[in-house]
This record gives sequence, structure tokens and C-alpha cells, in this order.
Amino acid sequence: MIRIGIGYDIHRLVKGRKLILGGVAIPYSKGLSGHSDADALIHAICDALLGAAALGDIGEHFPDTDKRYEGISSVKLLTRVLALLKKRKLSINNIDCIIIAQEPKLILYKNQIRSNISRLLGIKESCLNVKAKTNEGLGELGKQKAIAVYAACLVEA
Repeated sequence: MIRIGIGYDIHRLVKGRKLILGGVAIPYSKGLSGHSDADALIHAICDALLGAAALGDIGEHFPDTDKRYEGISSVKLLTRVLALLKKRKLSINNIDCIIIAQEPKLILYKNQIRSNISRLLGIKESCLNVKAKTNEGLGELGKQKAIAVYAACLVEA
């Protein structure tokens, strides 16, 4: 059986936080605001995988009202989601992601992000695609006030 999942996340950019995307620290003057490390890319991937497995969403599994997840690395959340998939005997076929960020320019970090997430998930890099787009200066994303991510995945039983 083949199953499809879609994930989305958005976080505000704020001063005084590190910018973490895909478990990789990106040099920038701002970081993403959130209860955890606010890694919007990993959060969107988690939601896509949970959706494909019909297991709800990231907020149900790791609520921002729970102190255990305050400041937690999203890499740990992804590891827990992967364990849920394995428990259901689901394997990842592929994942496709779009990061929408006016700044910083992410082209120099896409390969490192892709390598890191592939390693964490135990999939080939050829099964993961990471795209970086701007919002052409439009809206909150275009005004460098936030970063948003879409992710889609295909899993197989």
C-alpha cells in the first residue's frame, strides 16, 4: 500500500535565536521563534510523515503546552516520528520540500540539509529533495518576518 502525506509549518523570524533548518545551523541575524528549536523544515516533514501514517499531526504528539518539548531539538522529534512509522511497518519512499524564505539565501546549505535529513531518516539522498524559494517580496514571508515550509512524502507498507 502506498500512502501520501502533506506537511506545512511557519515560524516568525526573531532576534536572539539560532536559525535551524533541517537540523543544520544557518548563519543569520535572526532565528525562528517557537516552543522547540522551531525547525520549520523538520516540523513540516514530521507532519507529512504523520499524515501519511494517519497518525494526526505534530501538535498532537509534541504539544507546545508540554514542558518536555520546550527548547527540544526537532531532530529528536523526527526520530520519534520515524519510530512511529517503523512500528506501523511503513517505509519512506521519498520526500519533497519547499522552504520559503526571502532571506537568508539557502542555496549554500541545501546539500548539507539534504544530507543531514537523509541520514536521520535512513534514506538515500536521492529520495529527498529540498527546494528554497523566495516570496518575491510579498507578504510576511517576503518582508523577512517568517519562514514557511511545505513537505510532501510517499510512504509504503
